[in-house]
Parts: sequence; structure tokens; C-alpha cells
Amino acid sequence: MPANRIIRVGRQARHLGARSLGERNARHHRFILGNFTLTFFVIGLFASAIALWRACRPRGFAVIVEALFSYFLLFSIGFSYLYNFVLHVFFGKLAASFIGWEDSPFQLEVGFASLGFAMVGFLAFKGSFDLRLAAIVGPACFLWGAAGVHVYQMITAHNFAPGNAGIIFYSDFLVPIVGFIFLWLQHRSAPPRSARHAAT
Repeated sequence: MPANRIIRVGRQARHLGARSLGERNARHHRFILGNFTLTFFVIGLFASAIALWRACRPRGFAVIVEALFSYFLLFSIGFSYLYNFVLHVFFGKLAASFIGWEDSPFQLEVGFASLGFAMVGFLAFKGSFDLRLAAIVGPACFLWGAAGVHVYQMITAHNFAPGNAGIIFYSDFLVPIVGFIFLWLQHRSAPPRSARHAAT
């Protein structure tokens, strides 16, 4: 085989390899950004692990629950809804196409409602139990209602777009459930009222 042909084949192979790598990276980025509820949940777990690693020993049940719950609120509620706000307000057409819907001015309302949920999530990160309850109950109503709409769309419009029937759909059910489990665990791990008064 002539040397120039070998060089040409080598360049073509490198070009194909680079293009394949670029396509894989693009798919990974689309998956991470498109399934942001899962992304922020995983980030929250990593942040919790780091917080527990840095915490003083012994790391009791209450300390573990606090780390998991606080970073769940920060990332799965705070940053997740902030991302949803940006997506619906500034990238409305992209958000609508991901769900399989037409663009609509109502996306602005969804976006600003998401901003409100995000602010409560940020406040609840180191907030009281009552504030954390509010940070879970509000989004739970929104997410379970949205999940019902997605189911209706799947049945009536056969809409199985990634934003209507993918990971986002399942997280609509699971994020509130996880939040209520953390609320129950924190309530269970809290000291009795008499002990709290004695401590203060």
C-alpha cells in the first residue's frame, strides 16, 4: 500500500474516531442536562457523602439523616427548580419540544412557580422542620399533578417524548416520596420536646 494512502486512511480513522467520541459526549451531555432531576439527586448524594466524611465522629443516625436531607433539599429542590425556571423562562421552545408539546406563554408561569419552589428549597437547606415540610409539600402537589397530566398525555395523545414519559416522569413520583421519607426520618430522629427544652 502506498505511503500516501496509508496516511490518508489513518487520517480518516482519526476523524471517524474523533467524530464518534464527540457524538458520545454529546449524548452524555444531553442525558445529564435533559434528565436534570436525576442529575441533581446524584449530586446531592455526593455532597451528602462529602459532608458525612468531614463530620466529626461519631456519626449518629440524626447526623446521617441531616446530611442526606439537607443536600436533597439543596439540590433536588433548590437547584433542580432553579434549573427548571431557567429552562422554561429562557428556553421555552426547547423545553416544550422535550416534553412533546407546543410552546406556550404558560411556560412563563411554570418557570416562575419553579423559581418560588427553588427559593423555599434554598431556605430549607439549613431551615426548620416546618420550613422543610413546606419545601416538600408544595413541589409534591406540583409534581404529582404533572405526573397525572403526563399519564393522560400518554394515553390520549400517545406522547412518549423523553420529557413526558422518560426519567422526568418517574422522578415526578419519586422525588416527593423521597422527600416525605426524609421528613419522617428527621422527625423520628429528633429529640423529644422535653429534651430539646432542657438543652436550651
